[in-house]
Amino acid sequence: MNISAILKLTVSMALFGSIGFFTVHTGIPAIELVFVRCICATFFLGGLWLLVGGHKTEDWEKREIFQTLICGVFLVLNWVFLFKAFEEMSISIAISIYNLAPIFVLILGALLLKEKLTIQGLVATVTCFIGSMFIIGLNNFMSFSTFMQSGFVWAFLSAICYALTMLTSKTITKLSSYALTYIQTTVGIVMLLPFIDFSLFEGLTTTNWLYILGTGFIHTGFVYYLFFDSIRSLSTILVSVLVFVDPVVAILLDILLLDFMPSFMQIMGILLIFGGIFYTIYIPKNKRLSQT
Repeated sequence: MNISAILKLTVSMALFGSIGFFTVHTGIPAIELVFVRCICATFFLGGLWLLVGGHKTEDWEKREIFQTLICGVFLVLNWVFLFKAFEEMSISIAISIYNLAPIFVLILGALLLKEKLTIQGLVATVTCFIGSMFIIGLNNFMSFSTFMQSGFVWAFLSAICYALTMLTSKTITKLSSYALTYIQTTVGIVMLLPFIDFSLFEGLTTTNWLYILGTGFIHTGFVYYLFFDSIRSLSTILVSVLVFVDPVVAILLDILLLDFMPSFMQIMGILLIFGGIFYTIYIPKNKRLSQT
């Protein structure tokens, strides 16, 4: 067992779990924050890519470059929608809904790639759907305006875009992780530039800038470096389980530092969602391994 890789992935997920806490202290809206994040990540990961000499050995293929560009659009939209969700609802609730992404991978895989949707997948999907209703509150589904203002839509869209990011990157095998992320974050800079209100950066405090740069260099640059450096040495099952460190840290920080107190129904919803996701990712794979 590669202890170093396990520690790197655990640290990367724990750091990413604090992104919501950083986001609410930046003092700027979602689009501007993602824009800065893309700039920081491009410089950080691009610098590492050049430093290790990876740019000299890349296997460039037109199909994969086009796929990476599309993947980059979904990745950036995923970030924007997630940060918009943080603006409208508690971090715990947004993260719980955001982590529905593996379920959407199952559903979209069945619809777009004609992959088989198993009984386990259907059970997990229904379980997570019920959990999401518990989280947002059944009363919020009675009024369309209340529902739209709840932040649920932003978190839901972020999960869908994350699932589309995973699906579109699924068959990219020749580009290195550095090249893949460098292209994606560059896409983010170009894509968001026309929508940036630079006046929003005026009057920011030193603390605001520390949180802003933290989301860029720590949560994108450093975290992505640790993540990509570790997953190559770990089994898929181990990676799938360790990514749960991210939402656990996010929820704990929300409760301990931001005074979020979930209701009983919200706690049940969170448990249902993560129970469904864990069942989807871990149990079926475990059964398949025991049968081989």
